Amino acid sequence: MSVYTLALESSCDETSAAVLKDGRLVLSNVISSQVPIHQKFGGVVPEVASRHHIEQVIPVIDKALIDAGITLNDIDHIGVTYGPGLVGALLVGVAAAKGLSFATGIPLVPVHHMEGHIFANFLANPELEPPFLSLVVSGGHTMIVHVKGYEEFHILGQTRDDAAGEAFDKIARVMGFPYPGGPHIDALAKEGNPEAIEFPKALSEEGNYEFSFSGLKSSVLNYLNSKNLKGEDINKADVAASFQKAIVDVLVEKTRHAAKALGETKITVAGGVSANKGLQVALETMCKEEGFTYYKPSGILSTDNAAMIGCRAYYMAQAGKFSDLHLNAKPNVPIGAVSWVEAE
Repeated sequence: MSVYTLALESSCDETSAAVLKDGRLVLSNVISSQVPIHQKFGGVVPEVASRHHIEQVIPVIDKALIDAGITLNDIDHIGVTYGPGLVGALLVGVAAAKGLSFATGIPLVPVHHMEGHIFANFLANPELEPPFLSLVVSGGHTMIVHVKGYEEFHILGQTRDDAAGEAFDKIARVMGFPYPGGPHIDALAKEGNPEAIEFPKALSEEGNYEFSFSGLKSSVLNYLNSKNLKGEDINKADVAASFQKAIVDVLVEKTRHAAKALGETKITVAGGVSANKGLQVALETMCKEEGFTYYKPSGILSTDNAAMIGCRAYYMAQAGKFSDLHLNAKPNVPIGAVSWVEAE
């Protein structure tokens, strides 16, 4: 008998609901994006995001069920992002999921947002199975995770300060690009010379899998300020290409070293920055050089969406990892944290 999952995602500025069949078949994946709303502010305003989640969460759920051609009576469990993310935004999704669970008796599954990003690869690549190594890069997180099994994760290293996506957005803002800035840097980098400017690469010694991008960000800002003070022309394409190369080189080389150290031959990338074309090309090239198999989420699965949450929820449900109605939003929570009540 097939298992149907209803999933909700509201950790930042996308309100999303999805319905999955047997964990990997996406029947619907509805996303209400707030990007146009937050662009005028230059970034996500938490209170504004929360208010729009409240307005959109029920219509999005209704549309996901309609698009999937099923009703709540068909749903076996409800997965919801409970963290990490913006606390007000998370609370909307959690409250909606708890309300549905309370009203219907459908079991509730608490999903970690970054675990959801990793599991997006299962939707895009049906043949993928653990173990594998995952490079997770987003606006709030940068880490290398060894996925030993569907329920076993080991973080090898993560950022000590800015995440890669955060650095992209901050530099893009200084260079005059609207939010979200990462895609603008990626597009402009294709026109520039990545060797034009040598920006620093922190923690680059072999065997160190942690990241730091604050120094790189400061170096780019100093370069731009110095040029402006001297009245010198700035080749924005060269700045974008050199800045992106400094980030991508560190991400790819640390992934290479980690995979070789662990003996893993399957490499995945996850998170919003996984859509960066420069990073995709560099990772794919590295994997070909090393004989690794490279996997990436496709299209909309790279960004925040409920389908990835539904995939993670399905495997948690199979393992008996459900939550009671005391589930609460947690803006900061590590991968692998216990957030469920073991089924009796």
